[in-house]
Amino acid sequence: MTRILAPLVAGASYARLLHLLVGWIFAGVILMIYPGTYQKSLGAILVTAVSLDVVVLALVALVPAARRAEGVQARLLLVPDREEDVGVESSRTWADRRRTAGWLIGRVVLGSAVGFSTVFGLAPIFDLLTGPRAFWYLPLAPVLAVGFGWLVVWAGRLQLAMAVRLLGPSPAERLAEAELRAERLLERNRLARELHDSIGHALTVTVLQAGAAREVGDPAFAAKALEVIEETGRQAMEDLERTLVLLRETPAGGAARNAVATEQPGIDQLPALFDTARAAGSPVEASIEVPAGVLPGVLSRESYRIVQEGVTNALKYAPGQPVEVQVAVRDGQLELRCANRLVAAPGRGGGSRKGGKGLRGIRERAVLLGGAASAGPADRLGPPAEGTGEWVLDVRLPLRLGS
Repeated sequence: MTRILAPLVAGASYARLLHLLVGWIFAGVILMIYPGTYQKSLGAILVTAVSLDVVVLALVALVPAARRAEGVQARLLLVPDREEDVGVESSRTWADRRRTAGWLIGRVVLGSAVGFSTVFGLAPIFDLLTGPRAFWYLPLAPVLAVGFGWLVVWAGRLQLAMAVRLLGPSPAERLAEAELRAERLLERNRLARELHDSIGHALTVTVLQAGAAREVGDPAFAAKALEVIEETGRQAMEDLERTLVLLRETPAGGAARNAVATEQPGIDQLPALFDTARAAGSPVEASIEVPAGVLPGVLSRESYRIVQEGVTNALKYAPGQPVEVQVAVRDGQLELRCANRLVAAPGRGGGSRKGGKGLRGIRERAVLLGGAASAGPADRLGPPAEGTGEWVLDVRLPLRLGS
């Protein structure tokens, strides 16, 4: 019973009825000011009304602001679930004008139908309920009231559906909006990866250096550790500033983005990254076989971030253990390999890294560049004993992006 009666007492239902009656009033005004309908049959009057309304509404739809005015009115009176489903932009194309004309005509037709059904339907019912045998028909009053109420509800819902279809964004506009949302999502994911890789690496090195300095207790070692922490923190601040520039919306946003892209570290700065890892207590054996000028800028930058995350994982999960890094160009591909010894730690297994955000970010980078990435334990001489073996990150990227 609640589901039947609730829409009948909702304010939205009667706001939509008002919107419907406005269309009926428009049709009535046209008939009153047009002089050719006097003493004509009902059929002739209807034909005249339809013809006049269609012409007038089609002309009104040519005005770009008409679409905006109808959208604002529909949002206020039709009460959509989401306001963005009904547009409030002026017409920009002929398709917008055609849809606006269809909306105006459909609105007047539906409003007129509801208006005429209200007048010509309720009048006989009123006579029946107030006539000589009103007592016998009085129990029908609630049924008739509910029926009329649901006529208003369904007409309002139909009017709202028309507004969403004809005043809402076109399929092309919806596709463009979806593409824009996807582009923004990709941009947010990229920024999240940049922050995770740069700040995560800096924090890992800082924590390891601070812990080692406290354990060793050697002033010279502590001074060296503080120097590494200072340099790592400065690099992290620069990375953070570059990322924040991307987040700021300025008139020169495009220039800022290009400037930031060129300032990001590339594969030529990997030796400095390895020195930081060595200072943190993990020996790094690196082999970089990449001819100068072979890598595109974006590939160089993304490769640096991939190796950085691989080294950071090694420092985090196997502190103090040797790290082997190989970077080489072979058969038209850039091959990146980062390996470190598996170390058994309480509450942390080697497989726990598979679901990490860093590894997921590496895979996303590789896929966006047309390559592939894999990570996991690798055995050189058969199955490893407990706490032994290697963890290997292997990434292959095409030199020609999109291939």
